[in-house]
Parts: sequence; C-alpha cells; structure tokens
Amino acid sequence: MNEMQELVTSAFAQRLGTTPSLIIRAPGRVNIIGEHTDYNDGFVLPMAIDRAVWLALRPRTDQQVILYALDMDDEGVFWLDGLEPGQGWLEYVKGVAHILQEEGFSLQGWEGVMAGDVPIGAGLSSSAGLELAAARAFAAVSDVPWNPKQMARFSQRAENEWVGMNCGIMDQMISAMGAAGHALLIDCRSLETENVPLPPGTNVIILDTATRRGLVDSAYNERRQQCEAAAAFFGVPALRDVSVQTFNADANGLDDLTLQRARHVITENNRTLQAAAAMRAGDALTLGQLMDASHVSMRDDFEISSPELDHMVDIAQLQPGCYGARMTGGGFAGCAVALVESKEAAAFAENVSAQYAAVTGLDPQVYICTPTDGAEVIS
Repeated sequence: MNEMQELVTSAFAQRLGTTPSLIIRAPGRVNIIGEHTDYNDGFVLPMAIDRAVWLALRPRTDQQVILYALDMDDEGVFWLDGLEPGQGWLEYVKGVAHILQEEGFSLQGWEGVMAGDVPIGAGLSSSAGLELAAARAFAAVSDVPWNPKQMARFSQRAENEWVGMNCGIMDQMISAMGAAGHALLIDCRSLETENVPLPPGTNVIILDTATRRGLVDSAYNERRQQCEAAAAFFGVPALRDVSVQTFNADANGLDDLTLQRARHVITENNRTLQAAAAMRAGDALTLGQLMDASHVSMRDDFEISSPELDHMVDIAQLQPGCYGARMTGGGFAGCAVALVESKEAAAFAENVSAQYAAVTGLDPQVYICTPTDGAEVIS
C-alpha cells in the first residue's frame, strides 16, 4: 500500500472508527514544455507526477460533506443544498460541488480525511489535484459517470468562477487524464489530447528553488495584454495562429517588447510540438535541447525567470546525465524541471541540491518523478 494511502486510511479509522469505503488519488503535475502558451490557444506538454492529493471517505445518507485535512489540521463542513462562498482550502471542494450541481447532477454527501504530498505553492498544481479528487469523490458516491475531460472542465470552472482564480485548463486536464509512463500533449484551443511516452531510461526531475512568487498578477496580466496586442497586429485570434515563418517575415512593425513576448509564445508552441515528436521517437537528446531553448526564451524574451531559477537551471545542465533543463510554471520563482538519465538520477539530485545551496544559501527540494495515471478510485 502506498505511504499516503496508508496515512489517510489510518487517519480515517482513528477519526471515524471504521475503514473507508473509498480511497481516491488525484495527482499534481509538472509541465515539461509549453509555458504561457495556454492562454494563446497553443500547446502544452504536462505530465501527472507521483505526488498527489489523497482522500479516504465514506458516503453519507444526507447532503452534508465533512472533510478533515491532515496537512492543515483543519476540518471543513458544508451542506450541498446551502453552499455559500468562504475562504480557504475548502473552497476548492465547494466550488466543484457548486459546478456539478449547476450542471444538473444530483450529489450525495460524504465524510472523509484528506492528505497530500504535492508541495503547496511550488507551482505543481496541488489545487487542481484537490479539485479532481473532490470531483472523483462526488462522482463515486453519487453515481455520476466519470468523464475525465468533462470533469477537468468542471474543475477549471470551479477555480475560475467559485475560487476566483483565472487559470487555464492545463492543470485540471492533466490531473484528470494523466497516463502512467506518458506526458499529455494538450491543444488548448480544441482540447484534443494525445499521450506521448517519456523517452526510455529517463526521469523527469523537479527542482524546487525554495522561492515563492510574490504579487506578480500585474506582470502576468501585462504579458497577456502584450500577447493580445501582438495577435491583433498579425490579424489573428491568438498567437497560436502565427507561424515562425510569418513572424520572422512580418514582425518588424511591432515595438521591441511586444515583439519579444510574441517571439517567445510562437517559438514555444513550435518547440512543444517538436518535443512531442521527439518523445514519440524516444529521442531524449532532442527533447533536452528543446527544454534548454525554452528556458532561454522565457529568460530573455518573456522575462519571467529569476536569479534563483537561472542558477538552478545552469547547475542542472552541467550535471552528467542531464539532457536538458528549464524553469517551469508561471515564472518569477518556484520550480525548474530537468530530463535526466535514470541511472544518473540519484547522483544528479544530490549534486544539484548541494551546488544550488552553496551558490544561493537556500535549501532546495528535489523530486525524482515518474509519470502516473490521472484521478482514480483506488479502492
């Protein structure tokens, strides 16, 4: 039994005096390549990681939901027929319930215990894991058919409309639809998806810089506006519709800053499709080179890196067995991601941690990951 599964099962038994009826797991994610392309109707290539939100629960005969969060040492309670907005972690669960009921599903209550090992605030989508775990729980106890893509959309709406966070669809889609051994190529316009295998003999390694973003909403919104301005210049709905060739031929009329922003998105879309092709071919070398190029583009053209992220990426790229590395996520802080030979993974993790700490004085966390399935009922 998985360590986290054992933890929530034991805690459930201690609190409720019996074994749970259901164990549910919904993973966090890391994006291998494809950054700030989602809101430009482009392509992303995330993978579900072997760190997840876990729920142990049993159905209730009424419409009450009672959930104890081990990580926060906090209990949340609400009634499905009396949902009211509030604050805190429980809003992600309430939001999912609200959207499901708005879509016409009749929900039943449940009670349970939750814990997770997705680092909070590191840009690895602990919130999407919680939303999909909640959706899986409501579906299981209420006999709602499980449609992963539909549930990803509902969970995204919960975060947008109930929680008030204007996220894209990537995080919820990969938490719902992940497949062991594979990343997921997502077309953010059509929501078409394709499982693409990780190159044989490699691991994806997450490198947490131990830095967290401050108030950077203004920088994010500014970049969205710059991308929209560039799309308008090219006369297209989104930068996804501009090829690298068209950009190179026609971009001279843009101001320098908008040109840089557009160049990142357009080339990043191209890199993401090339990365998927490299993965289909089992070509770790090309995939790593594309990751390296992605970091340069985010650092220089989109300007969303940080000194700590740059140090982490530089250190990672110099290690034996590292095919490539880049910052991942929204930017300014958080995590980098590296593609590493499996046989070198343990030494890579140890060396990068020590060298980064020596340079920055910060204590990083390093996670050697394997791609896992999406949200599922374990038992």
